[in-house]
Order: sequence, then structure tokens, then C-alpha cells
Amino acid sequence: MDIDSFWELIEECRHQAQSPDERLAWLRDELSRRSSAEVVQFQVRLDEETHRAFTWDLWAAADRIFGGWCSDDGFCYFGLWTVGLGREAFTQAVADPDTLAVTPEIQALVSRPRDVWNNDWPGWESLDYVAMEAYGILTGVDDECGEAFYEALDAEQGDGGDNAGPLGERWDVRYENEAARRLPRLSAIFPLPQ
Repeated sequence: MDIDSFWELIEECRHQAQSPDERLAWLRDELSRRSSAEVVQFQVRLDEETHRAFTWDLWAAADRIFGGWCSDDGFCYFGLWTVGLGREAFTQAVADPDTLAVTPEIQALVSRPRDVWNNDWPGWESLDYVAMEAYGILTGVDDECGEAFYEALDAEQGDGGDNAGPLGERWDVRYENEAARRLPRLSAIFPLPQ
């Protein structure tokens, strides 16, 4: 599965279903109709794209949206959610995280208390497991830990796994002047709690 095929699946998933659970079910079904090699390659492409999103600037955007702090895991799930926005929005967000302010998914959160975001919360952890689940369906291997899947993934990726820290320079979104300069739209629509 090349990068274009990966993004076609993500885009089709967005058109087929609304809720994250419905989108995952559609994606799992679609992947389980493909070869096990394609399923593994889907995960490879997902890992590559989320690595592109692993930047301090995008993390600062997540910090701002989340009210001033985003954990390591929270940022991982935010990166997966950003992939779920589709190729164009994802590419724009990686280049300029402030563009997230105009996405319908972020606009739907504005002026709503975070404790009622529920399924609208900008995080999609489950996307990281959908290929493993489809692989289990295809191979008939009932493996909750996904050992067979991760062995196949390691074989496909080789030494390509990069565990370096986020790209760019770390900065603190709680400094209002810096946040207003770097993320003007997100800073305006997500003021930090006083």
C-alpha cells in the first residue's frame, strides 16, 4: 500500500461514517478484505504520517486546544486524530498547526466546555490498533497482544523506526505573546483558563 492508497482509505472512511467508532468499524472491515501485507503496509504508512506530525509546533497547538497542557499519550492520540482529518487538513496542520482553527472538527469545540467534548475530543487512539485487528481477522490469529502483527510490522519497517524526539524547537503555549504570534487563531478561540 503506497501513501496515496493509504490516504484514499482515510478519505473514504471519513465519507462512509461519522462517529469515530463507526469509522473504525468501516476501516477494519475494509482492511480485512485486503491481503495481510496490505494491512501491515497501512500501519507502516500510518506510523510514517504520525511521525511527520511529531513536532513541537503541533504539540503546542494540542496544548492550546486542551487548555494549556497535553500529555505525551494525549499528543500521540492527537496526531492520530489529525491523520483522521484527511490528507489536506493533515498536511496543512503539519506545515502550520494554526490552520486547525478553521477545521469543522475544531470549530465544533469552540465555546464548549472540555468536559462535554466526549466523542468530539481531538484524539483517536483506536486508529493505531485498527490494522492489528484487521490482521487478526485475516490471519485467524487470536492474539490480544498482536505479537504476530508486530513481528510482520517490524519485518516490513526494518530499521525505519525513528524514536527521536519531536521536530523543531520546544516552546510554551502558556506564554500568551508567543502563543498569539505562533498560533493566533487557536489562541483566540481557546483562551487559557485563568
